[in-house]
Amino acid sequence: MELDIVELSRLQFALTAMYHFLFVPLTLGLSIIVAIMETVYVMTNRPIWRQMTKFWGTLFGINFVLGVATGITMEFQFGMNWSYYSHYVGDIFGAPLAIEGMMAFFLEATFVGLFFFGWDKLSKVGHLVTAWLVALGSNFSALWILIANGWMQNPVGAEFNPVTMRMEMTSFKEVLFNEVAQAKFVHTVSAGYVTAAVFVLGVSAWYLLKGRHIELARRSIAVAASFGLASALSVVVLGDESGYSASHTQKMKLASIEAMWETHEAPAPFTLVGIPDQEARETHYAIEIPWVMGLIGTRSLNTEIAGIDQLVETAEQRVRSGILAYDALMDIRADLNNIQPDDQLRFEQHSDDLGFAMLLKRYVDDPRDATEEQIQMAANDTVPTVWPLFWSFRIMVGLGFSFIALMGYFFFMSSFRGMRFPKLALQAAVIMIPAPWIAAEMGWFVSEFGRQPWTVDGVLPTAMSVSALSVGELLFTLAGFIIFYTVLFVVEMGLMIKYIRKGPYMDVDTTDAWMTKHNNRLATTPASELAPAE
Repeated sequence: MELDIVELSRLQFALTAMYHFLFVPLTLGLSIIVAIMETVYVMTNRPIWRQMTKFWGTLFGINFVLGVATGITMEFQFGMNWSYYSHYVGDIFGAPLAIEGMMAFFLEATFVGLFFFGWDKLSKVGHLVTAWLVALGSNFSALWILIANGWMQNPVGAEFNPVTMRMEMTSFKEVLFNEVAQAKFVHTVSAGYVTAAVFVLGVSAWYLLKGRHIELARRSIAVAASFGLASALSVVVLGDESGYSASHTQKMKLASIEAMWETHEAPAPFTLVGIPDQEARETHYAIEIPWVMGLIGTRSLNTEIAGIDQLVETAEQRVRSGILAYDALMDIRADLNNIQPDDQLRFEQHSDDLGFAMLLKRYVDDPRDATEEQIQMAANDTVPTVWPLFWSFRIMVGLGFSFIALMGYFFFMSSFRGMRFPKLALQAAVIMIPAPWIAAEMGWFVSEFGRQPWTVDGVLPTAMSVSALSVGELLFTLAGFIIFYTVLFVVEMGLMIKYIRKGPYMDVDTTDAWMTKHNNRLATTPASELAPAE
């Protein structure tokens, strides 16, 4: 197997996944914000909220359609570029994706149409239910996809069958309630909520700077700031849950994120900044915060977090154990009609480490023929490249805390200062619009790159997962995907900018008439007689 094919396949899937994830977070969050706005409209019967729902709903619709287009092509890649992976784990990985298509995507797609074309055909409550079902479908879709992805990170509820040479599901309940999948889901959707909140806040701030659509912008900021503050705080709390989960499910990923080369005496410190040196196995100019990593990773003061060097030693032991599993597997395969109990017992004793023996396939056709040097090389391969993980994680965390500060400020100003926003604050909100996407992409990079060299952690090496394609075929399809996805991205940006500049164009007369009447009432009625403020 040529390593070039593996790297090109990884690059193609990485690019398409990162492109797709430009659309996903906004879809997740904006669907909820739109449903909240319509809820306020149904409760108050004020046309301004109906106009807000339609305006932000239009931007949601543009993003949703283009997100679907990029997501569908991703799923085809499992069969095209990762055929052995699909064969090896399809029984487990395929189930959540099938449920996502049947349950979540059809729910979402069906009610999206009713949302856009049912304003004059459904009752207010009926249309509100439709809006919430669209939001529910969007989030259900993320749930099942992340259950599938979470299984790749922590393969529970499945075992290898030496007869079929495939992984087979043993417990759907374990797959469904996989702790990594659950942590990834709540963390990812919360990040999507933050993305939408920052987007709505930034666009609304731009309107205020331009002196346009003032009433829509002020109310939108109020919704975005409150929703965004809760979401940003949730992201930090749920990110802590992901760190705790990784401490016992993906120890190498956690150690690499922290650039923790040696096991530190408990409680381990958190390295705020530094320059990881993988060759020297040390982090230069490290600035550490005592105890923090130990508290995040173990939620205790007396539990160690294993360092990279110790984990490599553990990996070497598992490679050796995996060779025994591979030897037993070959004996079983030699006569499937007459499996010897001793061979079956040997395999069962070491089957959990079979994937580590497969790491040797990069260096030798038969793992049983591996030299001591090759075994050590395979063990070292379990360490991903540290410096990109180290810095991607810190960029993500730094942006996460900046979102809390941004949302906290606008929540305070909108709730307690009569929505009097300084020009500098509004400009900062506009500048911050791309930041959640950067944080989300960094998060996905940490999650997926940190799992290397595995497609399924500890079970199937990435180098074994690819299809039998040529370099030329991969280069051709890679170029095609880049062109196709770039065109979609340009279309997305063009349409979003067009409709943002256009502003709310639906229900204008009704909303303006109501706002005029409302403002006249505020101006002529004594404060003591006014109804409670919105």
